[in-house]
Amino acid sequence: MINSVQEKSPGAIDAGTLAKLQAWQGRSETLADDITAAPVRALSATLDRDDAPPAAGTRLPELWHWLYFLPHHRQSEIGEDGHAKRGGFLPPVPLPRRMWAGGRLAWEPGNPLQVGDRAERTSTIASVTHKVGRTGELMFVLVRHEVRNERGLALTEEHDIVYRAAAAPGEKAPPPTPAPKDAAFSREIVPDDVLLFRYSALTFNGHRIHYDRRYVTQVEGYPGLIVHGPLIATLLVDLLRRHVPGAQLARFEFRAVRPTFDIAPFRVHGRPAEGSTDGKTFSLWGEDADGWLTMQATAVLA
Repeated sequence: MINSVQEKSPGAIDAGTLAKLQAWQGRSETLADDITAAPVRALSATLDRDDAPPAAGTRLPELWHWLYFLPHHRQSEIGEDGHAKRGGFLPPVPLPRRMWAGGRLAWEPGNPLQVGDRAERTSTIASVTHKVGRTGELMFVLVRHEVRNERGLALTEEHDIVYRAAAAPGEKAPPPTPAPKDAAFSREIVPDDVLLFRYSALTFNGHRIHYDRRYVTQVEGYPGLIVHGPLIATLLVDLLRRHVPGAQLARFEFRAVRPTFDIAPFRVHGRPAEGSTDGKTFSLWGEDADGWLTMQATAVLA
């Protein structure tokens, strides 16, 4: 969920710096990948599922496309924190903390990604905006992805990235939000080192906050390893799939609210959304061991 980078905090982002960063708007890149069976088998095992072995034509579950189109930076291009050094496709925002803040996804009816597909993802920097909030400067980068297979467009995704200033000494964290207590179905997750390492490996994510306890506690100053935001989102959709067998999503949106650490079990919850009359819309959320809301999401079935 949170990807913080230890760099020297700069001064305010002035008009000139903002203009340079906004020059990244419209930049795009296209990556090709094969939807192979091995990552599907591996994530199924990681989520403790009892799925049939995937074969050519097996439908890829929603959000599992995050196993593909992975950045393969050379080792010399990796920074101290395990992330690629700033610049490249994403703008070099001079704020030290980076967060995958959420996203919105829509799947094309009748054209799911399948094992055996040859696929392409085109990513475009849609916007770069600057705000000053209660805790300091914020930069918002919106990336739009379009994923296509041989049959055409399969899904679209909007990916929200937020950069923020380093925490000031003595700065208080934003007040937490209590998680809802009206879940219709739930699951407890034990986020041990192995779970986080396996997901990092599957997504080729070298960020040390997810597997290097010395680094995350002594350098980043967090109380434990940080559970990946995309993993929590995947667990929310997986919970819905367990509750509604055969469920296929038309749309999904999620927002990270608070980091989740591996120092205690956490829970994922769901229920039919209020006001939903067709039974296709569900509210999903994550809750940490202290009862605070960590992620909230809405899923709409096809």
